[in-house]
Amino acid sequence: MRRVTDFIEKQSFGVCTALGNRLGFSSSSMRLSFVYASFFTFGSPIVLYFALAFWMNVRRALRQQRSTVWDL
Repeated sequence: MRRVTDFIEKQSFGVCTALGNRLGFSSSSMRLSFVYASFFTFGSPIVLYFALAFWMNVRRALRQQRSTVWDL
């Protein structure tokens, strides 16, 4: 079961894990609450999920591009 979870986590964007770490919840409870919210609101949290995934990738790219101020 752990291999399946690791595979899914590598293939996904890691938004629920990042939110769970930031808010102090477990990543599985964040995923479960996201799925429930998606069912109850007819999929509208999916837009928020993709926006957060995009923002996380932009931040990661900016951090890799310039590591210090002197790299200008």
